[in-house]
Order: sequence, then structure tokens, then C-alpha cells
Amino acid sequence: MLNISTNSISKHIQLEQYEAWKVLRRSRISKTTIALFSIILLIGAIGLFLPWTQNINGTGYVTTRSPEQRPQGIQSVIAGRIEKWYVKEGDFVNAGDTIVHISEIKSEYFDPELIERTTEQLDAKAQSVDSYQQKINALKTQYSALQEMLKLKRNQLENKIEQGYNKVEMDSIDLAAYRGNLEILENQLARTNELYEKGLKTLTEKQDKEYKVQQARAKVTVQENKLINQRNELTNSKLELLAIEKEYADKLSKSLSDQQSALSARLESQAATSKLRNQVSNYSERQKFYYILAPQSGFITKTTKKGIGETVKEGAEVATIMPDDYDIAVEVYLQPQDVPLLDIGTDVTLRFDGWPAIVISGWPESSTGVFSGEIVAIDRYLSDNGYYRVMITPHENTKKPWPEKLRVGTGTRAFMLLNNVPVWYELWRQLNGFPPDYYTVEKNNTSSGKEQKAPIRSIK
Repeated sequence: MLNISTNSISKHIQLEQYEAWKVLRRSRISKTTIALFSIILLIGAIGLFLPWTQNINGTGYVTTRSPEQRPQGIQSVIAGRIEKWYVKEGDFVNAGDTIVHISEIKSEYFDPELIERTTEQLDAKAQSVDSYQQKINALKTQYSALQEMLKLKRNQLENKIEQGYNKVEMDSIDLAAYRGNLEILENQLARTNELYEKGLKTLTEKQDKEYKVQQARAKVTVQENKLINQRNELTNSKLELLAIEKEYADKLSKSLSDQQSALSARLESQAATSKLRNQVSNYSERQKFYYILAPQSGFITKTTKKGIGETVKEGAEVATIMPDDYDIAVEVYLQPQDVPLLDIGTDVTLRFDGWPAIVISGWPESSTGVFSGEIVAIDRYLSDNGYYRVMITPHENTKKPWPEKLRVGTGTRAFMLLNNVPVWYELWRQLNGFPPDYYTVEKNNTSSGKEQKAPIRSIK
């Protein structure tokens, strides 16, 4: 059968009589099938050289670029008890509209006349400040009066001391004169005694000279006592001046101390007044927070607290509001190895959930139902999910605007367009798991003037 041996048995066996041989004869490929298969292979080979746009795919959702345009929680600034709701889920509210009314739950704020009573305390403290100020003014006047009295007393005693010096000087001169007169009289008495002993002077003349000497000595003694008295009086005047200065120094120190005490009391009253004024302001502002208001115009999407009588803590969220006016954007999460290939302004093709679309990522011009955008922000840090977040907004001059009925949270799939490469290259890259290429061609002028192409990879 295989014609291996020279002893063939084909002459002895009729193959047509076996069913297996008949089946094999019928299953032979026809020329038409071969031609069709060849055409398919040719078309596939040609298709490998068609241009393909490399892209990076990512999923995300619709959001807003401005933080104030995103859904936000309406929080209670103070702790309280819910008394009344003014809205329902789905209602539209303007900025400043009342959402819910709460009442006080802290015992220190239960007094319904809390502000009035605190205002009374504030007025009393303010009057106390005025009283201390008047006391300070009176003490200042007293201090000035004491200074004037001290000045007058000092001038008076200084004049008295000056007069004492003059009297001491005059008495000293008189004493010198008396002593000179006494010396003359004593000399005359001595000569009279000599003449008396010689019989030239009478006893009467001698006694007269002795009398005059005694009178002169008495005058000298009186003048010495007078001088001593004047010096003592001068010393007493000096001591009196020191005593007056000490006395008024004590009075001035006491007056100054009273001023400082009054000033300290006034400052304490001012501090208490400021504290009470702060309390009154805080109480007034706190009462405003009994009504939780809408921070901006929008729709109430969800209420997190239920019913009447439920208590809320400080900073607790009571409802969620979605602003009615917002500029939509898309945030997409990409793998870390794809981020270096992107830059601000990179074109992006988007497909939104709920909008029918036919997407051919490699031939974006053939896709239908998709929208265009551009990258405006790329995160500098890794998100919690292990991906980098990219923010996309519509093109300013796009011919196909994004749907007006897009809502925040709508799912989105994004295609970042990169290089145009042949299909075979993209298949080869995908099979090897390489990242998309991003080559630039640099022209280097050589000495011969020829241009050389360098496949240098530069990441934008």
C-alpha cells in the first residue's frame, strides 16, 4: 500500500470496495476552497500594514472640576434636636433656603432669655469700667495736687533755709564784731590796770573799764548763743525739708499705687466686658445656627437624618445637595505605566454609559456615538485604588458638545490617542506586553550634510 516493498499487493486489493477509502476520496479540498482561503490570507496580510492609532484605555465617571460644583453634604454647625423639616428629597432650593430647624440640647443654653441676661451683665461691667476710670482720673488729680503741695512746701522750706543761712552769716559777723570789741576793751582794761598801779588812773576809771569788759563779754556770750540757735534752726529746717519730702513721697507713692490698682481693676473689668461681649455675640450667632440653610442653589438628593426628635452632633451631615449649575468633567483612573506617556492637552475619546456608541479604538475616525475631550490635570500621587487619576474636560471649540443630560456619576470609558503605527506592530506589541511607543524623530546635521533618523524614545 505504501509501496515500500517491491512485493506490491495493490494488484490484489480493490480499494474502491472499502467505505473508508470512499470517505477519504470525498473529503479532499476543492480548488475553490483553496482559492478562497488564499484570498483571506492575502487580505489579512494587507490588513497588517494598515495604520492603527495606539491608545490607552481607562474607566471613570463624570464629575466636576470645581470643588464647589460637586455634591456636598449640608452639615449642622452645632449639636441639636431636629424639630422640623422644610424640604423633601428631590426638592430644588435656593442658596439661603431653610433645610431643617433644630433646637438646643446643651443645658448651658436652655435659658430663653440668655442673651438679655448676659447683656445686663455686660452693661454692669461696662459701668464698672467707667467707675474705675473716674477713680483713676480722681487719683491722677490727687497725685498732681500732692506734687504741687510738695513743690510749695519745698520752696517754702528752701526759702526758710536760705534765710537761716543768711541769719547765721549775720550772727557770725555780729559775733566777730563783739569779739573784736571785747578784745579792744580787754586791752584798754589791761593798760588802765597798769596805769592804775602807777597811780596815773583812778579807781573809778579802772572800774569803768572792767564794767565795759563785762558788758562786752556778755554780748559775746549772747551772740554766740544766738548763733548756735540760728544754726540749730537751720538744721531743723533742713530736717523738716527731708521730713516733708519723705511724707509727700509716701503720699505720692500711695496715690500712684492706688492709680495702678484702679487701672488693674479697670483692665480686669475691660477683659470681663470683652468676654461678656464675646459671649453675647456667640449666643446671637449660635441662635442663627438653629436653622440649617442651603449653602448654594441645587437639588436635595438625600437626607441622612430621619424624622422629628432625632439628635445631631456638631458637624454631622443632615442632607446632601447637588448644585444646579456646574461644568462637567470626567475623571479617569489609569495604570501607573501609562501615565508617563500622557501630558496636559492630550486628546481623549470618551464613551458615556447610556449613550449608544460603536467604538473602534484603533480607528477613532470610524467610531460613532463618542465625544472628544482633553486632559487638563494629572494627579501627582497614587490614589487609594492603585491607579493615577486624570481629569478630562471638553474641547473649547469642539464641534460635538457633550450631552446636556449628563449627570455627575455617569460611568465613562476613555481612550487616550497616541501614535499611528501599523496593525502588525500593534499586534506584536500586545503579544509581548510592551507599553505604547511614543517615538520622536530627531534630525542631526552631519558633516556631509545628510539627515539621519534616530529612534530616540522621549516621554512627553
